[in-house]
Amino acid sequence: MKTFEEETNLNRKKTVQKHNPKIHGIEPLSPLSIGNGEFGFSVDFTGLQTFPHLYETPLGTQSNWGWHDSGGKDLYTEQDIEYQAFNHYGRKIPYPMKPGEQAKAYHWLRQNPHRLQLGQISFQFLNDKGEEIDINEIKEIEQELDLWSGVINSRFLVCDEEVIVTTICDPVMDAIGVKVVSNLLQKGRLRILQSFPSPDISHNSWAKATKLNWDHQDRHESELIDQNEQEAHIKRVMDEDSYYVKWDINGASFTRLDRHFFQLVPPANEEYSFTVSFSPKKITNSHSVEAIIKGSERYWEDFWKSGSFVSFEGSTDTRATELERRIVLSQYLTNIHSSGSIPPQETGLMYNSWFGKAHLEMHWWHAAHFPLWGRSEKLEKSLEWYSNILPLARKLAREQGFEGARWPKMVGIDGRQSPSPVAPGLIWQQPHPIMLLELLYRANHEEEVIKQYKELVFETADFMADFAEWDEEQEVYVLGPPLIPAQECHRMEDSINPPYEVEYWKYGLEISIKWSERLGIHPKEKWLHVAENIKAPRVKDDVYLAHERCDNTFTEKNHDHPSMVAAFGILPGSLIDKEKMKLTLDKVKKEWQWDTAWGWDFPMCAMTAARLGEKELAVEFLLMDAVKNTYLPNGHNYQRPGLTVYLPGNGGLLTAIAMMVAGSDGVEQKEVVPGFPDNGKWNIQAEGFQAYI
Repeated sequence: MKTFEEETNLNRKKTVQKHNPKIHGIEPLSPLSIGNGEFGFSVDFTGLQTFPHLYETPLGTQSNWGWHDSGGKDLYTEQDIEYQAFNHYGRKIPYPMKPGEQAKAYHWLRQNPHRLQLGQISFQFLNDKGEEIDINEIKEIEQELDLWSGVINSRFLVCDEEVIVTTICDPVMDAIGVKVVSNLLQKGRLRILQSFPSPDISHNSWAKATKLNWDHQDRHESELIDQNEQEAHIKRVMDEDSYYVKWDINGASFTRLDRHFFQLVPPANEEYSFTVSFSPKKITNSHSVEAIIKGSERYWEDFWKSGSFVSFEGSTDTRATELERRIVLSQYLTNIHSSGSIPPQETGLMYNSWFGKAHLEMHWWHAAHFPLWGRSEKLEKSLEWYSNILPLARKLAREQGFEGARWPKMVGIDGRQSPSPVAPGLIWQQPHPIMLLELLYRANHEEEVIKQYKELVFETADFMADFAEWDEEQEVYVLGPPLIPAQECHRMEDSINPPYEVEYWKYGLEISIKWSERLGIHPKEKWLHVAENIKAPRVKDDVYLAHERCDNTFTEKNHDHPSMVAAFGILPGSLIDKEKMKLTLDKVKKEWQWDTAWGWDFPMCAMTAARLGEKELAVEFLLMDAVKNTYLPNGHNYQRPGLTVYLPGNGGLLTAIAMMVAGSDGVEQKEVVPGFPDNGKWNIQAEGFQAYI
């Protein structure tokens, strides 16, 4: 087994294309997607969004700029909702966690702003009588996503007539290109439809608001503002928000059928191509399908050839091929859905989860792998967003009586805290910017990174140091209450010193101290004092508890995230006893209710096993047979009905693999790949990885 630094003869293209998703029928959970990090488009087996009712996973067209506020941007503000006061060592801290008597404002702020579904593009197939055909008249479905080029090729028969479709996304512009080859074109029996759903959220539960809303047609406008033989422009307006859609129609007929429905009738040729572009401003440039294909081919080939790579070719462990498939597809999916200019929602650019908002505690899981895989620029794009919303984070901390900047949990593009029964009480997103920036710095050791982001790191640390409370009797700093740990089933009023958060507080402050020293300035005394004196997590019966007051961790509370193990796995565990953590991890594996866990819990546990030197256990966690560790044919991490896409699982897998391949601080870099069993069954060829912390 080669070390990750040895010369390899990796055939990256062969390995990548070996795992091209191939679809041979209707896969309700597994639509394929294309995108560029800022824009995503998912398709059914036709290569467009023709039969969305047959798919449990919604077929999305989404962007990082497309957001909407129902009724206007300031219909409600934070002053319109009730806050609940929680005792923080003699001070009352306000948190927006219950609707109370202001339920309407509470739910509006939770739902708004929300990501827009920018439009649905579909084929319309007609029989020889001019009637729309039934799905049963479509046969011999064959579809493949070529990962090396980003091209989706679809083939099927409609009433025994072959239809071949090529679908592609522009790597720079928010545009798709489509090429169709079929005799149905000459016969006038193939048309394309553009339709626009209502922009509003239709339910207070995000899980019931994922499907497109075709009601309330009067709540938005779709105006055909400009048209000629080569192009057609549509302006979309909803409340204070608007955007534009441009069709390059290439001689087709483009007409309005209804208020929000348009039809394109191609010319009578055997082949037809068109492009559709989306933008917050009117689009003036044109796109050809040929140019988009060439651009996509260059983009994806460069993506796969650059950065790190790992292959398990020649391994005899029966799990190797499936693990390699998950790794390859997770790279593709996180590049589309998790590498944009703002932190992604948990379902990426596929469809809206939690009203389309980002969960900042998940940003680490989406994107921490990028610098470890030699793709730092993919992470850095979203880190700039933190600088943009820093004034809001300062304001949140100040309103609660703290110094520095407190990062919210659930946010839209505007960075405002969303009210929620849980989100405002979480704290483990707070050190994320520090760790992500440290990973960025470690990837290139550019002093410019520190100079650019020092304010972000230092103000994050200021809040952390101020939030920690000095316990006079024990002469230690403690965290909480009030707080909700990463394992969200605990109460605000009860939770104190959860292991992951305690270790993360110490790590984040120590990195802030290092950043000060790198700049040649003395770190703040409060940072030093908290980092040196924070209380170690509590152990009972030789295992770590969920938090200091939770005696029933492995009986009544053995569900949701087993986040106590993250203190020595994701983090170096300077406060952690290795033997007790090993006992804790073993107990978690045996006694946890894994049907209640989440997709990132499996790589989290694998990282803990790897840091402990338990190599076989690390692989077992990565490939554990559990519903929420399912990776669908399209590569997405399935969780449950309604949450068929979960990018934190994909990103977490890639972070764990990087650690298992390249090791972590303190591991000799010439050692055999440190995280995989050295039993002769794993043939691992890897290159370009950076060691983990």
